[in-house]
Amino acid sequence: MPDSEPAPAADLLREAEAFVAKHPEIEAFETLFADLSGVVRGKRYPIEDLKKVAKGGLTFPASVFLLDTQGMSHDPGGKGFSDGDPDVFARMIPETLDPVPWSSMPLAQCLLQFDRGPGRPLELDPRYILKRCVDRLHDLGLRPVVAFELEFYLVDKERTAERGPQPPINPLTRQREAATQVYGMDVIDAYGTILQEIVEACMIQGVPTGAITAEYAPGQFEINLRHVDDPVGAADDCILFKRAVRGVARKHDLQATFMAKPYPERAGSGLHLHVSLLDRDGRNVFDGTLDGGEDLASPTLRHAIGGVLATLPDAMAILAPNVNSFRRFEPNIFVPINRSWGFENRSVALRVPIGDGPSRRIEHRVAGADANPYLALASFLAGIHHGIVNEIDPGPPTEGNAGTAFDPALPMRPRRAIETLAQSKVMDDYLGAGYPTLYAACKEAEYDEFDWLISPQEYEWYL
Repeated sequence: MPDSEPAPAADLLREAEAFVAKHPEIEAFETLFADLSGVVRGKRYPIEDLKKVAKGGLTFPASVFLLDTQGMSHDPGGKGFSDGDPDVFARMIPETLDPVPWSSMPLAQCLLQFDRGPGRPLELDPRYILKRCVDRLHDLGLRPVVAFELEFYLVDKERTAERGPQPPINPLTRQREAATQVYGMDVIDAYGTILQEIVEACMIQGVPTGAITAEYAPGQFEINLRHVDDPVGAADDCILFKRAVRGVARKHDLQATFMAKPYPERAGSGLHLHVSLLDRDGRNVFDGTLDGGEDLASPTLRHAIGGVLATLPDAMAILAPNVNSFRRFEPNIFVPINRSWGFENRSVALRVPIGDGPSRRIEHRVAGADANPYLALASFLAGIHHGIVNEIDPGPPTEGNAGTAFDPALPMRPRRAIETLAQSKVMDDYLGAGYPTLYAACKEAEYDEFDWLISPQEYEWYL
């Protein structure tokens, strides 16, 4: 998927005309984008309006990128109520117009990118923020190749008496799931119809899926997205993938959730990011044998790791974007809780997976499945660039279990994390001047709203 400037209106119009001719059954289409919290928002139009939208675009208030998870505007930085909530332009992204196979009505969808006018990208759009970081690497003659791995839960639509989630009923045994076998094939077989429909829906929408794995808890799965050399397009795919998973689950009378920690006593769901870097000749600069060396880690790889570890405290508010996100971090469960790296070690924050030199990459294991993929990847690439240009030493790799103790430098509480981000000069440089402050203000208002809620536990303890 292209990550360049908006396509000419004539090209989008031709794409729309060809789509209508190929899919005469379509009755409506949706225009979609992901906001600051990764929530998918947009508008639905009758199909008769497709050519008009393709040719002229549409508008949204710029404040849609400064909403909290519940869709509330808190006027962060005076943007919203104070400035009159001005509109910005939204335009279709080429090659994202596709059918929605799980819909009960003939429906299509496309993704949007935003600008304030020709040549003036919207600085609040997470998609553009990611592109800024990609461009910084391009300026060094480096091209990122990226892939996402996402864990998610299928849960019963019926809640427990405490309004919490519960595992689904196994389609084969007709018994409620109570346990799982990690990598177990019986679980894959039981949910094979749903999982295959997800894969087929992704295929129709051009989202490149890979391996499917049963994970550590009942109803938990992981589906990998394939490596691509377009980071912005890869994040687009991630958004489309999550929407497809939720849509297919609803079709089967289930709910899919990418909540980081839906069950206190069970495994959380992560968003693992894989990145390698190619030079102008297509060689992987993370390959330690590239120039005749024998090390598994090239100097560029070590510097990239050093930069990501150095900026990890600043990025925690992005990698863990809400109160529940931080419940995922616990010792000794393969969830990183400190600034660590290592070869083929799942307890560290940055893992260098097994493989030959040309496939050498960094796996970033900190983000939760609820993180905004554009911003999470942007923070990762920002750290890589920061480390390479400043030649930051990551220290020695970790041997054995790195997950025994929390790192005091990592802000493992929501408000500490947003304070750290707001004060980060590095993230201000990479994500855009003032953006970390606006992001932090948005999240602080969300946490204020959350803190006012009275939980059942509060009555149990204090009534």
